[in-house]
Amino acid sequence: MPAPLKYPDGLRERAIREVQASGRPVAHVAKDLGIHKEAPRGWVHQAEALNGSFKATKLGAARTDG
Repeated sequence: MPAPLKYPDGLRERAIREVQASGRPVAHVAKDLGIHKEAPRGWVHQAEALNGSFKATKLGAARTDG
């Protein structure tokens, strides 16, 4: 049985939408939502991976399939 989620699904979805739509840093969005600054970082990366849209990071170029 998986561990219970610390944050509700609705809050996760709202954080992902806000980061993707606004282009603001994850830490700023997290602060506005009253959650830990690192919590939505993984959610956003996971959502991007599921949608196939990898964005460039400070460490390297954007990943593409093919």
